[in-house]
Amino acid sequence: MAAPAKEVYIDEDVGKDDATADGTQEKPYRSLLHAFIARPQAEGHSYRTRKSETGPVSEDGDPAARLEWKAPAKSGMKKANTLYEQHLKKKSKQKELALREKQEAEARAVVLQEAQKRKIELDPSLPRAMTMTLGEKDPKSVKLRKGKEGPEDPDMRGSRVRVRGRVHRLRPQKDVIFLTLQDGYGYLQCVLTGPLTQTYDAMTLTQGSSLEVYGEMWEVPPGQHAPDDRELHADYFQVIGKAAGDKEAITTRVSKEAGPQILLDNRHLVIRGEVASSVLKVRAAVLRAFRKAYEEIKPSCLEVTPPSMVQTQVEGGATLFSFDYYGQQAYLTQSSQLYLETCLPSLGNVFCVAPSFRAEKSLTRRHLSEYTHIEAELDFITFEDLLDHLELVMCRVIDIAMSDPHMVKLITDLNPSFRVPERPFKRMRYSEAIDWLVEHDIKNEEGQPHAFGDDIAEAAERKMTDMINRPIFLTHFPVEIKAFYMKKDAADPRVTESVDCLMPGVGEIVGGSMRMDDYEELLQAYKREGIEAGPYYWYTDQRK
Repeated sequence: MAAPAKEVYIDEDVGKDDATADGTQEKPYRSLLHAFIARPQAEGHSYRTRKSETGPVSEDGDPAARLEWKAPAKSGMKKANTLYEQHLKKKSKQKELALREKQEAEARAVVLQEAQKRKIELDPSLPRAMTMTLGEKDPKSVKLRKGKEGPEDPDMRGSRVRVRGRVHRLRPQKDVIFLTLQDGYGYLQCVLTGPLTQTYDAMTLTQGSSLEVYGEMWEVPPGQHAPDDRELHADYFQVIGKAAGDKEAITTRVSKEAGPQILLDNRHLVIRGEVASSVLKVRAAVLRAFRKAYEEIKPSCLEVTPPSMVQTQVEGGATLFSFDYYGQQAYLTQSSQLYLETCLPSLGNVFCVAPSFRAEKSLTRRHLSEYTHIEAELDFITFEDLLDHLELVMCRVIDIAMSDPHMVKLITDLNPSFRVPERPFKRMRYSEAIDWLVEHDIKNEEGQPHAFGDDIAEAAERKMTDMINRPIFLTHFPVEIKAFYMKKDAADPRVTESVDCLMPGVGEIVGGSMRMDDYEELLQAYKREGIEAGPYYWYTDQRK
């Protein structure tokens, strides 16, 4: 039953367009449109409006005039009527859509109920299926049927295989379902036709579901595309595990429109994508290449596994993650280089692949709380030997990684502009870089010309590297801006025998230095940096 006709009140300053308002003087609405919706004109209602706080005052300046209820202006009524008609049309369309969706859902429920009655079984008359991963491409073991060759000639058939994977892409059509599986080794398009598409599992298939599929391998017809230009024509499939759909579907939780924070929170789902998984595969290839390069070079480097829980700093106390270690102060390691040095006398040159941690709460491309750190320590070398070694290892790693055609494709897809670094790398002293920055009018972070002693910021460093456009060994940094253990240059004690490798388009990728070898000098370095020498006894012992 409709509410009795009455005056409806709208206060554009303090009214509410929600359930707490009822259109009375005590609880007015805020807008005329909301009043039309809640109390339509068709029910005989009339309307009174005011602006109790911002409305015009009387001619003599009395603010009480703002509290007077008045009939709305004709222009206001006209505008509200137009908006109300739009509201009614939208509401009608929503109702029609809801009805249509309900009808479709009811019809689909009937279809799905019927589909549950349909069962498919493996055909024992077909050739035995060979189990393979999706990356298997050897033509000796995986034969492809070409064109429309018939099954009457067994020699012309493709291999019948069994594959397992997760649905990476799904494209259902009227009488056929195209789906792409992934298993970590590759991708394979599978084609479901006929009775296979009419089962309950086929009709409710979701992205991310795990499947086992049997069928014959075919060459993709001309003009069509699929991973590796091949596809599996299925004769049987079963769902191993069905992934969530609707609001919980992977495509909903990590959509293309999702922001960085959502993607980071759902990283476990993001890495199923082609880009993220390609990055992880390239990363694995680079790690393999490092290990191979360190084994190949002469003399070779032995891999060791230093601790991650330590009692000493390496790169400054401000960036240490600290924790209580059974009543003692301990830290997550910033670098394993000092521990590696203790291995040299008995193991020769060594390296490690280990996590490092930096407590730098900064959202920049140069700051990571945890990262994989590849570090090496070399015995009986000069500073020039160190630079030669770094260039050799970096270039050899790239050569090894790029020797795999699959990695070349992944790297090219991820970074089409990648080029093998030009050799030899340019050698530039820190003082020369300061002069270069001044000459090219590249200011420091304070907007001033660079001067000796500045810690060159990333932006200036990258601009210089990109303009020179070749790898640079930037060497001989001032003592004050480098770690306490770095050896001073005998020819210029103001600077250290240290190096950063700068790569165009990237910036700093490698850092290194010679180590202090004098006992007293090391003790003075502890003192200079305000470091307690006690916890470093094992490192100091190397100088005795």
